[in-house]
Amino acid sequence: MQYPILIVEDRDSLRTMLRRTLESRDHSVVEARDQPEADQHLQQGGLALVLTDLRLPAGDGFGVLAAAKAADPELPVIVMTAYGSIQDAVLAMKQGALDFLAKPIDPDHLLLLVERALGYRRLAAECLLLKEELASRRGLPEIVGEAPSLRQVSVALQRAAGSEATVLIEGESGTGKELFARALHALGARRDAPFVAINCAAIPENLLESELFGHEKGAFTGAVARKPGKFELAHRGTIFLDEIGDLPLALQAKILRALEGREFERVGGTATVRVDVRVVAATNRNLRAAVAARRFREDLFFRLSVFPITVPPLRDRREDVLLLARHFIRRFCREMNKPAMTLSEDAERDLMAYDWPGNVRELQNAIERSVILADEAVIHRHHLHLAAPAAGVPLRDPWEQVDLSGPLPEVSRRVQAEVERRKIEQALREAGGDAGLASELLGVPYKVLLGKLADHRIAG
Repeated sequence: MQYPILIVEDRDSLRTMLRRTLESRDHSVVEARDQPEADQHLQQGGLALVLTDLRLPAGDGFGVLAAAKAADPELPVIVMTAYGSIQDAVLAMKQGALDFLAKPIDPDHLLLLVERALGYRRLAAECLLLKEELASRRGLPEIVGEAPSLRQVSVALQRAAGSEATVLIEGESGTGKELFARALHALGARRDAPFVAINCAAIPENLLESELFGHEKGAFTGAVARKPGKFELAHRGTIFLDEIGDLPLALQAKILRALEGREFERVGGTATVRVDVRVVAATNRNLRAAVAARRFREDLFFRLSVFPITVPPLRDRREDVLLLARHFIRRFCREMNKPAMTLSEDAERDLMAYDWPGNVRELQNAIERSVILADEAVIHRHHLHLAAPAAGVPLRDPWEQVDLSGPLPEVSRRVQAEVERRKIEQALREAGGDAGLASELLGVPYKVLLGKLADHRIAG
């Protein structure tokens, strides 16, 4: 179906010429002599383009333009004006007209502008379809679980999404805090704008300010051009500050200013940059304890925790373990082009008995590894490689296994090295052997982790 072009012109001879010129290129045309007649066609809708004179006996072209944009903001409008009234045409374009034609009308120029305007109309429609398709594919991030504690989080997300309040998501590593932050963004009014995430613990302190606020050319060695920061990239959208508890004290005051005034300066710059962003933060630390220890600013803590949400650890919602496991099995079987798999009874018992210190992330990694290792359609206990203690074995005091012999400095060094080694090995297990992900879990830069892997002779 071809939508018609509306011609608004009071002179019968000119309107007839315009109609015949357009019909010669197989365009459908409807006509109006003044603004009231044009308004009737606009209210009916279904127009491809409006071609209107600025001078009309009743109303004027500016009124037609306003009515067209009210009816359909994407409807292109071309205004016609006398040669001596170009200023009026410029004003009309400032108010939303796509282009203008100076009288006397050149038919070839008319057809050129009409084809350009219809091309613009088609492009706008295609962009809208692509946006709708992207939204349907992206949708709301899938949060799997039926535990009452998780339902409470979902209710809190729904309430927070209806406001512009700063949200602080608290929870252990691996609980899916970023997933909940993305869900909050998708539920809110900023869903069509960017969601920009930054892990405050994964970036070296000397680079973090530049990542957050950008820098000017020449601000430091290697700054060969101006670079926008995450706050600028998130303009009109949401910025997610992950592991905010690891933010250096020197940067906390600048983050506070950006939260309160939505303004900052780039590194090496003097001009104030203003942005419109919603801030969502997350932490696996006890920020209240950090405030008490003066490692975190109290004013920043109160500014961040306007709407706190706590994500429960997986051990506190065991009814979701098998539900999540089956969800991950379906996903990884589909991604790896493997036939559908199920869990054996012994695998299910082990999954339910395990405490999941790495939470949902650890479960996801265990299931992915199991899908890779399983050659048949059933995942067994030995595919999971879970380090659960044997049933009936009493727990020993861990300090009984620590060598406390020797002077205090030597014992401290030995214990610290052992704790560091064990913590790194645990993070690597939780990350499925991915050193980059392990560095995020540990809250240390990737290069620092590589150095510690070499020091402890751990295969990364």
